[in-house]
Amino acid sequence: MRFHSYTALAFLSLLPASLSAAPGDSITPDAVKAHVTFLADDLLEGRDTGAKGHEIAARYVATQFAGMGLTPANKGDWYQRVPMVEIKPNTDAQFSVNGTSFEHLKQVVVSGSAGTSGARVEGRVVFGGFCIDRPEYGLNDLKTLNVKGKIVACLSGFPKGMPSDIGAHLNAEKAKVLSQRGAIGLISLRSLEREKQTPWSRVLEYADNRSVRWANADGTPFDTSPNLRASATLDRAAADALFAGTKRSFADILAEAETKGGKPKPFDTGKTAVIGRTTALTPFTSPNVIGMLPGSDPAFANEYVVVMGHLDHIGIKPGVTSGDAINNGAMDNATGIATMLEAARAMAANPNRPKRPVLFVAVTGEEKGLLGADYLSRFPVVPAGGRVVAVVNLDMPILTYDFTDVVAFGAEHSTLGPIVAAATAKDGVALSPDPMPEEGLFTRSDHYRFVQQGVPSIFLVTGHAGPGAKAFSDFLKTHYHRVSDDLALPFNWNAAAKFSRINMLIATEIANAPEAPKWYSDSFFGKVFAPEAAKAKR
Repeated sequence: MRFHSYTALAFLSLLPASLSAAPGDSITPDAVKAHVTFLADDLLEGRDTGAKGHEIAARYVATQFAGMGLTPANKGDWYQRVPMVEIKPNTDAQFSVNGTSFEHLKQVVVSGSAGTSGARVEGRVVFGGFCIDRPEYGLNDLKTLNVKGKIVACLSGFPKGMPSDIGAHLNAEKAKVLSQRGAIGLISLRSLEREKQTPWSRVLEYADNRSVRWANADGTPFDTSPNLRASATLDRAAADALFAGTKRSFADILAEAETKGGKPKPFDTGKTAVIGRTTALTPFTSPNVIGMLPGSDPAFANEYVVVMGHLDHIGIKPGVTSGDAINNGAMDNATGIATMLEAARAMAANPNRPKRPVLFVAVTGEEKGLLGADYLSRFPVVPAGGRVVAVVNLDMPILTYDFTDVVAFGAEHSTLGPIVAAATAKDGVALSPDPMPEEGLFTRSDHYRFVQQGVPSIFLVTGHAGPGAKAFSDFLKTHYHRVSDDLALPFNWNAAAKFSRINMLIATEIANAPEAPKWYSDSFFGKVFAPEAAKAKR
């Protein structure tokens, strides 16, 4: 559905009067609806990172923060300007194996380096299995494999039977690990599970979109794998060709990977590949918007709680010449921002301020790789001596049904779990375990950048009890990252108000807890990212 710009402007003029209720009554269905209606309007053109529509949305959020009496958190400024670099691929992609070329956007998708304007690499291809070196999980893929100066072919994902959140983390770290060991290129091989989740046609649909990185002080793109100067993802036919005549066929590798605990062994393919792609780099900035509710207890003045959601979406669908091309992002993530705003408004209106200061944050660049959250986690706006002690992330709550439970991804890893459970119980809502452990969702949204800095964090969504599972599944299959994610969806605005209230209760409970959240002693993430921090026993 398409909405005219005057719709958004009308809501702006109506908001102050409609949202001036007393603390206990301020979270209303109409209040959340008003926010979502503005943020998902066509005027904002899908809120793409760096685009005018996202800047309008940021101005809107800052105005809301000011109206509810929050404090600008970045040295008197509502905005933390994130320096960014657009990386736009040119048309010169090349990929070949032993002199046989494969066509970009048909059999392969070729990517250049994030850190340079282009590269061409040529080297021996070695197969690294899953390319995971974690002896504690029986994985030593890189222990004896020499990858220095090589192009490494890696199977996507992780062995079946490995805890999904840990496996998702290790999968995301492959490029970084290979770069540290001197590899010069990466070939991604799609597992049967990955093909089932994301068909090749879907990969091609977004393959040549621009990518974005936040920029270092010298203007270069931040890159965790600088030695990997080019990469390629292969379809099944190209992968079969890569392994033709080697010691193992790709079909055999896939079959082994499909068995529980299957770990295809690395080997040298004996083949040489060429991967090349140039890119154009364009600098720009995009804001995180940050408002602070000061705490009331001097003893906790340096312990900050972050409640966040991403403000950006994916903008206008390229190549559409007629019909609707605007990805409005009503559910992803106008709902997260709207419910965060109303939670903030209710907390700010309450004369009993929480003990710890609370930062309410609308981050940019989530859709481009969790960029705004990554930048904020590395360059926090808290004063000297302050630290972020907990993060609650609100991303794509499905607000089409009257939910009776919520899911806090990551709750099992820290004492945030019981704190959140106590908070939700106050509103008669249950805290349910992860209903989709195979998806590894704990590692796939903004809070995870804070986890990587050692901060206990959760990712909160509406639960799967009753109609919840179907509602979530239907949205992913039909509307996720599509133009149909707009205001024509069957929103339940009463549920939206309830989710806002839950957010308020959780933030308040964390901010008033007698001690800051701790990682559990047996948490993989606590051990990896906060090895020196005090831990809690279960």
